[in-house]
Amino acid sequence: MNNVETKLRSCLKSVRERTDFVPEVAIILGSGLGNFANTIKVEFELPYNEIEGFPVSTVTGHDGRFIFGYVGDVKVVCMKGRVHYYEGYSMSDVVLPTRLMGLLGAQILFLSNAAGGTRMSFNPGDLMLIEDHICLAPNPLIGPNIDSLGTRFPSMSFAYDPELKAIVLAAARKVDVDLHRGVYCQFTGPTYETPAEVKMAITLGGDAVGMSTAVENIAAVHMGMRVCGVSCITNLAAGLTKQHLNHDEVKEAADKAANNFERLVTESVLNFRRVLK
Repeated sequence: MNNVETKLRSCLKSVRERTDFVPEVAIILGSGLGNFANTIKVEFELPYNEIEGFPVSTVTGHDGRFIFGYVGDVKVVCMKGRVHYYEGYSMSDVVLPTRLMGLLGAQILFLSNAAGGTRMSFNPGDLMLIEDHICLAPNPLIGPNIDSLGTRFPSMSFAYDPELKAIVLAAARKVDVDLHRGVYCQFTGPTYETPAEVKMAITLGGDAVGMSTAVENIAAVHMGMRVCGVSCITNLAAGLTKQHLNHDEVKEAADKAANNFERLVTESVLNFRRVLK
């Protein structure tokens, strides 16, 4: 085993010493979206700092704990707060939580994030189904392959599972949530993108920009998890307005979207039941 695999197995052992809960769906909550955790029927909570060797979030709005429990009859593990590359962690640490949730048993990963919109038609608080991504951050699979997790050269042709996307779209219609569709572009952060970088993202086909998500998707797909994702549009990206961007604005827009986000994720997870093994 290489050092990354050794650390991952150590984290798995540490969690299993605390709980034998086997989740079916993993959920990562983005900035300002942590209130969804309050809708879960909680079985067990585990702060990240109680897991040996686990990276701990340092960003305001990321609580830093796993929530194990139920959405309806679906067993979930929810990350209330994630870690980011810009916090100084290695990319293997950034995706360690994703890999850990897969090893705990999760078959599906539901990603979420706060993102800047690159379409003038977007408004703060809008939700966007991630159809695909463009990763401008280092690929988390660089380095020795962990053969026990997946192949050296995984296909990303269906990085966001078509069946899951259809379920999320149907859920949006059922709960009357307006859900846009688009491509998400991950930069490294922690600076917000420059106007020129936003223009580049638009030219490449990006509809939203942010600092997470794509690398977690890659790690999950590598190990055979099925993935879907939703972005909360918190602002128009740099250069599209004359305003400066700030993190308080991100949290405010996420709060505005909270009710729609919670209803959408809940309905989606309930309907994942029909594709779970």
